[in-house]
Amino acid sequence: MSLPLLPHFPPALFLLPLLLVQGWFWARYFRPFTRRPPEASAEEPGPDAEPVSIIVCAHNELDNLRELVPILLRQEYPAGFELVLIDDRSHDDTYLYAQQLSQYYPGRFRLVTVTHTPAGFSPKKYALTLGIKAARYERLLFTDADCRPVSYDWLRLMQRGFAQKNGAEIVLGFSGYVEAPGLLNKLIRYETLLTAAQYLGLAWADRPYMGVGRNLAYTRAIFNTTKGFASHIRQLSGDDDLFVQDAVAAGARAAVVADADAQTVSLPADSWGAWWRQKRRHLSAGGRYRAADRFRIGLFMASNVVFYLLTPAVLAFGLDRENLVSLMTIWLARTLLLVLAYVPLARRLRTTLPPLALPALDFLYFILYCAWGISLLRRRSLQWK
Repeated sequence: MSLPLLPHFPPALFLLPLLLVQGWFWARYFRPFTRRPPEASAEEPGPDAEPVSIIVCAHNELDNLRELVPILLRQEYPAGFELVLIDDRSHDDTYLYAQQLSQYYPGRFRLVTVTHTPAGFSPKKYALTLGIKAARYERLLFTDADCRPVSYDWLRLMQRGFAQKNGAEIVLGFSGYVEAPGLLNKLIRYETLLTAAQYLGLAWADRPYMGVGRNLAYTRAIFNTTKGFASHIRQLSGDDDLFVQDAVAAGARAAVVADADAQTVSLPADSWGAWWRQKRRHLSAGGRYRAADRFRIGLFMASNVVFYLLTPAVLAFGLDRENLVSLMTIWLARTLLLVLAYVPLARRLRTTLPPLALPALDFLYFILYCAWGISLLRRRSLQWK
């Protein structure tokens, strides 16, 4: 008795489930975040009655501080604020510069000096802990020394996020990078956009899992509830994303404030080696995420990585016309999905990326993502500057 012939199945169709996963993330998280209602401008009335402590941690960042501090001290905010600068073991003239600021702004500027870090502790987390303890106010707003708020309304707009979600304890902001010529710059800005689509899109859908310390706010109460960075104080990275993980697990509500005037911008890494080390350090914290977050983000990232890895195998198993047409159709659909997902998001976040370059940038990024993952398996130690 002969067996019935199985219908011909183009190998390219094995890529279809991966494309459907990516399409689901676009429809469920990325598109709703992109199409969210515009945030109120700083000129409109808002909840501006609570004072805020802006906290900046700096290690040998004198030149950056000379640019950043005047922008911070000129923020427009009626309820008042203070700037807490943490001088973390600097060997430049940061301390002398801070002393001058203390004289000029006695009620608004405060200096916290860190002379050493306890053995085994993350230097930045230890320094931030001291700065938070020294801060006067309940609301804490963080940025880095190499960042620049894009407007003098940054503080006002970011702190308004605390009025969302019936009293949010965390406010997640967006921090982009300065546009410059070259492939490295475009890749860094594409990776930043892709990451923002995930953490801001999921937070908008009430699935917050991380933030970026370049533009992040939270309350002293939630910091005390999580016992600060205690659960990961010995891990180099994670003062932003692992803290958000602990805070959300403790019941914190997270708001999103990401329109143009509430953003910060930074100079990107200027070499491939510097970016490699930076991303490797950031990705090292991912293993500490909650299982549901690891699954959700892992599913999205894996669907992209496997899509690229399976394509050569699909070609190897069949070069017939039906398979090639199926493959071209799926790749065309994925390219269209990239454009539909990231061009409107980039426009909403005021990030400029050439639409025609998106497929190439996406391919290169996920190749590097695989390389970062392999390098982390080697468990080489990560060093702080």
